[in-house]
Amino acid sequence: MNVTKPVLAALVAASLPVAGAAAPATNGAALDPLVRTFATCTGRLSALMEHQWLMGLDGSEYTQKRRNQMATLLEAVMRPGPGPQVLALRIEAKFALAQLFSRMTFGRDAQDVAWAANRVEVELAACDGLLLG
Repeated sequence: MNVTKPVLAALVAASLPVAGAAAPATNGAALDPLVRTFATCTGRLSALMEHQWLMGLDGSEYTQKRRNQMATLLEAVMRPGPGPQVLALRIEAKFALAQLFSRMTFGRDAQDVAWAANRVEVELAACDGLLLG
C-alpha cells in the first residue's frame, strides 16, 4: 500500500490519544491545550456525524448536538486571533477520523478493520468524556 505523507500523518494523528492528536501537522503547539483538545474533538464529532449521514446510520442528530456542545466549549476557551490554526486542527482531526471510518467500513483485512474500529472507539470516547450528559 502506497501511502502519501499527509495521509500517513493523518492516520498517525488519529491513532494518538486526544492530547497528542490535537496538534497534528499544523502549528497547533502554540495553542492552549484546551483549545487543541476541543478543536480536535469538534473535528472528530464532525467526522462521526458525516459518516452517519453518508452510511444512513441513526444518531446523527444526537452527534450534531454533541458537536455543537464541543464547539461551544471551544469558543469559550479560545482567545482572539488563532482562528485559522483552530480551523486547521478541526479539519485535520475530521480528516484523520474519516480515514479510520473508511478503513473500518471498507477495509478487506479483518485485523486492520478491527484496529480501525478500536481507534475510532477510543478517539470518540476520549471526546465524549469531555461532555456532560
